[in-house]
Amino acid sequence: MNEPYVIGIGNAVMDIIAPTEEERLAQLGIEKGIMQLVDRERSEYLMAAQADDHSERHSGSRMAAGGSVANTLAGIGKLGLRTAFIGCVADDEIGRSYVAQTEGAGTRFVNAPVPGGSLPSSRTIIFVTPDGERSMNTYLGISAELGPEDVDPAVFDGAGWLFLEGYLFDKPKGKDAFMKAADQIHRAGGQAGIALSDPFCVDRHRDDFRELVAGRMDYVIGNVHEWQSLYQVEDLEEALRLATADCGTVVCTRSGDDAILIRNEERVTAPVHRVVPVDATGAGDQFAAGLIYGLASGRPLEVAGRMGCIAAAEVIGHVGARPERDLLADFRAAGL
Repeated sequence: MNEPYVIGIGNAVMDIIAPTEEERLAQLGIEKGIMQLVDRERSEYLMAAQADDHSERHSGSRMAAGGSVANTLAGIGKLGLRTAFIGCVADDEIGRSYVAQTEGAGTRFVNAPVPGGSLPSSRTIIFVTPDGERSMNTYLGISAELGPEDVDPAVFDGAGWLFLEGYLFDKPKGKDAFMKAADQIHRAGGQAGIALSDPFCVDRHRDDFRELVAGRMDYVIGNVHEWQSLYQVEDLEEALRLATADCGTVVCTRSGDDAILIRNEERVTAPVHRVVPVDATGAGDQFAAGLIYGLASGRPLEVAGRMGCIAAAEVIGHVGARPERDLLADFRAAGL
């Protein structure tokens, strides 16, 4: 097959997004700007609080299929490549809606919703402050139960690229699913990669991440804090030196500064596109989408990095974690 085929594995999480004020975060006990894992009771409390806020003071609340890798796949699919998502949802209203939205956007949802289980489908309650920063409160539900039995080798026939989500490392079954998937993509002759997800995730699973980066991963995407956390160094250049000794392609995003991309002996930078953020949700996910699209379609490393930066700039210009504009037209306008 000539067309690059991209598979992603990650949490199948419904995003429930609404604007809020800075002081409301403090009232609800939410730490601004991070992804916080919450239990079912806390998630239901925050959903109710968000609904009350929306009905009283706000407009523009949205519910959309999300999850980091799923957002990336949606962006890659919109750019024209075939995509498939390996994730886990319950056979409930949120789960059925998640599958319908995913497939409606052009990404195959590989696994059928799970009936009769005690765990509901996953959701993230996202509070967006006026500066565009998002504070994410994620209840993983059934999504975190994804394991190697959910990874069907037949799905990898003809696949060229695999993208994994670090958040799934929070359970051993997720780690096993990653290992099986990486082995399958390599058997198919493709490339396996991962997003480090956040520095707290790296802190929780440093040894496993180090082993994965040095072993089965062909490309890894992380920001400054994640790379520094992974190698437990304060100097970014030292972290990147250690990373490139472990992995063939290393990508480092730096908020407000050029992204750094290193592949073997080649090192390039990609300029960020400075825009006033409306909602920062999905910036990293769409950077990955533009980057992987560029790599999968055979573009030079610098061009792939620039595509990632353009895609990230587009998504923070509106509410929601997935692109709304024709990014191929943006790429052409930038001479890519």
